[in-house]
Amino acid sequence: MSAQTPLIRLSDLFLRHSDKDLFKGVTMSIFAKDRICLVGRNGTGKSTLLRIIGGQADFDKGEHFVQPGTRVGILPQEPDLSAFASVLDYTTSEGAEPHRAKMFLDSLSLAPELGTQGLSGGEQRRAALAKALAEQPDVLLLDEPTNHLDVDTIEWLENEIRRFEGAILTISHDRRFLETVTEQVAWLDRGRVQHLGKNYRHFDAWAEKLLEDEARDLAKLNKLIAEETQWSREGISARRTRNMGRMRRLESLRQDRRNLVARPGQVQLDSVTSGQSGRRVIEATDIAKTYGDRTIIAPFSTKIMRGDRVGIIGPNGAGKSTLIKMLLGSLEPDTGSVFRGTNLEPLVLDQMRTTLKPGTTVWDYLADVGGDQIMVRGQPRHVVSYMRDFLFSERAARAPVESLSGGERNRLTLAKGLANPSNLLVLDEPTNDLDLETLDLLQEIIADYDGTVLLVSHDRDFIDRLVTSTILFDGNGGLFEYPGGYSDARRQHQTRMKEQFNVGKSKSAKKEPDRKKGSAEKSKLTYAEKIRLEKLPKEMEALEANIAKGESLLTDPDLYARDPDKFNRITSKLGELREKLDEAEMEWLELEEKAEG
Repeated sequence: MSAQTPLIRLSDLFLRHSDKDLFKGVTMSIFAKDRICLVGRNGTGKSTLLRIIGGQADFDKGEHFVQPGTRVGILPQEPDLSAFASVLDYTTSEGAEPHRAKMFLDSLSLAPELGTQGLSGGEQRRAALAKALAEQPDVLLLDEPTNHLDVDTIEWLENEIRRFEGAILTISHDRRFLETVTEQVAWLDRGRVQHLGKNYRHFDAWAEKLLEDEARDLAKLNKLIAEETQWSREGISARRTRNMGRMRRLESLRQDRRNLVARPGQVQLDSVTSGQSGRRVIEATDIAKTYGDRTIIAPFSTKIMRGDRVGIIGPNGAGKSTLIKMLLGSLEPDTGSVFRGTNLEPLVLDQMRTTLKPGTTVWDYLADVGGDQIMVRGQPRHVVSYMRDFLFSERAARAPVESLSGGERNRLTLAKGLANPSNLLVLDEPTNDLDLETLDLLQEIIADYDGTVLLVSHDRDFIDRLVTSTILFDGNGGLFEYPGGYSDARRQHQTRMKEQFNVGKSKSAKKEPDRKKGSAEKSKLTYAEKIRLEKLPKEMEALEANIAKGESLLTDPDLYARDPDKFNRITSKLGELREKLDEAEMEWLELEEKAEG
């Protein structure tokens, strides 16, 4: 933080809500050009605090200072467009210039003349995001901005935020987004805010250290306070202590997948004898689907073996859910065939949204046949024991479901769904509207799941941590499968596209040996672009060398146990290097294409 006057400052803020002290002396500041993420356990009041900062919610006592002339823009979780006839009317309602509003609406795939009646929740949120960006505020407050956005749009938003000249405070469950766009962390914990002046990737280690120190200080105080401190610490520690055994097992599974894949986008389809059929879960051969004149899925083949975890990622509306339906058999392909193994017991969790009946307790919802037991994948478990697996304290057992926060309700319905027996787990956009705590839990459950997983998601970090292979949709009906997570798949896909570009360039040169100089002059690069094109290959080589060095260090099986901080530093640095390599490769490809016209 600098010594300049803050644009917004909260001083000793108190708020009591539903017989609970939500804020107990919150103090924080936002300065010009700050990039802050607001994090905290589920139910701590992050969205309420964001609304207070934006002047849209009241508090009991304290001071809320806004520097005169400061313009504040806010993206709420549930925007209200009902008073406006069109999306453009709403987007320009507080002074945004129409041309800017149209530019952002177009980037977010919303027609300016679209009526506001009947919009989906995702469309309303995208309109609100366009409005917030178009207004060019001095302080931009974003509450879960990546919800319902596909990967391409999330990456577009990250670039917009990089160019944004004002200050930003954001709440998000998307770790990759937080690591990319923020530089500081405001941690809302038990009614107060603590500040970390570093990127979010450093948060877990920092927060755990703070809580360890606090636990020692509170050791002689009353038991309830000590319990609350320990309970708060457990959520942080769960992320920090995610064991290396899982990481090594995932890498081993990815290597098995690499061995199965002959080359990028081309899966081997060797015949499998009847004795091996139990290992073959799903095998699709040249399946395709069209609707009218639009190709949803061009001929695509894949083989999914028992224990595989397959990520599926692509633009909204590209056909990800259609692919899932064809693989499971609820929708027939227009051409091609799908083999499904014997004894499959699929469990489909469609964003894990279940209506919870008011008045029902957590205990009664889980043990719905009475008693104190719940059948978990065929085995009896005590309700309280099973609740603890999903981060509920024993005190919550008799709480009515309507008293739970949104994240806690999601966690409860997740617990109920996963109690059902299955050997094929299908999750369709499971991360939408989930808090970080529930995402951590879901990640651990999937990592330890002993069956096969199909995961549709736009969360890049989530896919990177879990899957053995990734199926990419290009938005035009093309599907490409690559070993590894999203980052691996994107890198391989870019290499594939460059190879195809170079092949096309070579063929074009053979067909047009006497191409006139004038046409080449039209696409001539600027001097700066020529220099940049010459430098990029060396930059990419250096990045690849550093990535290889980091990956080599991580092959040490005892590194995490011996020095977890070093392990985390290496993995964080690898993430940065891979992103830089992706950007450099894309820049090189664009300049090459421009040079060739």
